[in-house]
Order: sequence, then C-alpha cells, then structure tokens
Amino acid sequence: MREPKLNGMFFLLALLLVWELAARAEWVNPLIVPAVSKIVGTFSELLWSGQIPLQILASLKRAAVGYALAAAIFIPLGIFMGLFDNIRRALEVTVEMLRPIPPPVVIPAAMLFFGLEDEMKIFVIFFSCAWPILLNTLDGVKNIDRVLLHTASTFGLPQRKIIWQVILPASSPQIMTGLRVSLPIVLILVVISEMVGSTDGIGYFILDAQRRFRVAQMYAGMLALAILGYVLNQLFNLAHRSLLPWHWGMTKRME
Repeated sequence: MREPKLNGMFFLLALLLVWELAARAEWVNPLIVPAVSKIVGTFSELLWSGQIPLQILASLKRAAVGYALAAAIFIPLGIFMGLFDNIRRALEVTVEMLRPIPPPVVIPAAMLFFGLEDEMKIFVIFFSCAWPILLNTLDGVKNIDRVLLHTASTFGLPQRKIIWQVILPASSPQIMTGLRVSLPIVLILVVISEMVGSTDGIGYFILDAQRRFRVAQMYAGMLALAILGYVLNQLFNLAHRSLLPWHWGMTKRME
C-alpha cells in the first residue's frame, strides 16, 4: 500500500516540477499559467489572511446541510423501497425519470423557487446526492440474504427491530458506497451553484478571481478545493473504518 502511494506522490511532484519549469522558461504564457511557486505563495497569503478559510467554510455549510438532508431522507426511503415491493413500484417511474436529469440543469428551476440564497444551493446538492444514496441503499437491502429476515421473523422480532438490527447492518456497506459516491458530487455542485449565483463560497471566489484576471488567486482557489476534496475523502475513510471495521478490513485485503 505504501509503495503505490509514494509512486503517486513522486508522479505528482514530477508534474508540478515540469509545470514550474515550463512557466519559468515561458514555454507557456505565465500570465495564464503562473509558476507553481507563485500559486503556492498566493495560496499561503490567502490562507493566513483568512480569505480562503472563510470561503471554504461558507461552501462547507451548504454542502453539509444538503448532504445530511439527502442521507436522512433517502437512506430510509431506500430501505422501505427494498423491503416493500408496493412502495418500490409506486416510486420506480418517478425515480427513473428524475435520476437521469443532470443536477446543473436543476439550478435554473431552483433559482426560480428559492432565489439566489443558500436554499437554492442546498436544494441542488440535495437533489444531486439523492440518487446514488437511494439506489445503493435499495440494492443493499434487496441483496440481503432472505434467510436472515426469515430467521429474525421466526424469533418474533418486530419490524422496527428487524430494520434496525438486521437490515441496516447488512446493507450498511452499500449505504456507505452511496454516501462515498455522493461526496465528490457535493463538491462539484456546491462550486457550480456558487458560480451561478452567490456572493461567497469557494466557487464564487474562483470565478470572481478569473473575472478580475487575478489568475494566481484563481489557481489558489482551485488548489484549496483540491486539498478540501482530499481531506474530506480521508475523513470519510476514517469514518468508514470506525463505523464498519469488519468491512473496511475486508475491502483492504481485497485491494
């Protein structure tokens, strides 16, 4: 595991070195593609001045609310759709019609209903996260060995306890997959929605820097977004390892 990660780091450093040399030698236009050292210096200044942390905090608030709402609604819905065929059949057409809609297309309609406030951005994030969470939860419930359910029923467990003690643990790996798939989608949509209509957030910051031709600041914002994505992924891995240690260990052995 460590060797591939080291190789990946060396490759990334090599790319950054080539970028630095190309900008310094003016093989590319340094006004459009500034040197890595200049981007890092600008990023450091923006970081210590508090500009980037404030923008990231604004984006994270919206992302967290939309993500949490999607998980709170669509995990239970996926469980019930997997358990009860009548619920699944009633909702199947609606889900299959809404699921292919690209989330950015929802932004104009969301702007009509919610304006340019945070509610618009939260709704777009909520909509974009819904389908990976719902479908992975549904698949997880449908793939549970029915012997487990029959055994729980035989012992006289009520439906509520069967869901909590049998179905939820058995389908949790698939649920975690849906949540993980949704994580980068959250970042993509919060940035897009902030670029369309916002006065703060990391998406607005990047677009505003581009409009003012502050190219180094634009790249610094992109660097902040890349670091944020990496940190969120690592935090998710930590939560996965803590909540489902047996599944984490199994997946790592298979890699």
